[in-house]
Amino acid sequence: MKQFVIRLEKEYERKLKKIESSDLNILKKSLEASLVLGDAFQRLRDFITNYTFKSEAEEIEFFKVIKPRLYHRLIYYRKVYNIEMNRPVGVESQKAYLIDEIKAINRYNTKRSDFVRYYRSGLTHLDSLYYLRGRIDTALYLELFHYERDPMFSTNADFKVARIMANELLLTYLTKESEALERQQVEKSLPRVRITWMGTKTELYEQIFAWNSRKVFGDVPLSRLLDYVSAVFNIELNPNYSRTFADMRIRNKQTPFLDSLKEALIKRMQSWKRDRKRK
Repeated sequence: MKQFVIRLEKEYERKLKKIESSDLNILKKSLEASLVLGDAFQRLRDFITNYTFKSEAEEIEFFKVIKPRLYHRLIYYRKVYNIEMNRPVGVESQKAYLIDEIKAINRYNTKRSDFVRYYRSGLTHLDSLYYLRGRIDTALYLELFHYERDPMFSTNADFKVARIMANELLLTYLTKESEALERQQVEKSLPRVRITWMGTKTELYEQIFAWNSRKVFGDVPLSRLLDYVSAVFNIELNPNYSRTFADMRIRNKQTPFLDSLKEALIKRMQSWKRDRKRK
């Protein structure tokens, strides 16, 4: 079995890599990827239908690990295709649409929180119930869709595992799409003439963190503030700001740039006073 699975995975991974690196739009990419994975899934099902597992441990490994590893990709690309097919026009409508999709994923995980915790914790004491064929649990079985109607190729929870894995990919995709819409709105709100930040990125981070700490722009999320400042000052900022902040905290001098701003302003004020006195 392992040799068949290895060959199959290498084959579809090669095809997926080609699709992902192509110039196709997301609709065509997700459709092409779905076709590739659908074919691989069918071949895997045909093989398992005629295969006799050597032990319960091998059967559990297949339905717990191997099948979901392929299956979650199929679920993901099909869902992406449906999301994009039904995506509305207009930035605000799209933002609301994507938020609804994220909420739906969160509802799915919340409704099945017991199993989600079991799966993510790495527990194994219920594996024979979840991942061996013929151990039907009505509540779990009712969730399966048409691919899961074959009793020789389905267990109580392999679909659920694949769905959890697919949802993780979907959350990443939906979050990136939402952030892209936010940036699009930021771009439209920017002045036509932009100025370029001439200091270092670390200095700019220091300034941004100070603004955010004082809430000078209200309750704007730090990620959104970073996107805006990045666009306004024509500089690329790392979205992993937590690491940057952690590095700043352990410096011998925590706020050198802000201190230099204060010193420069005081010096200018003092110079202005001297010039006024001379006049």
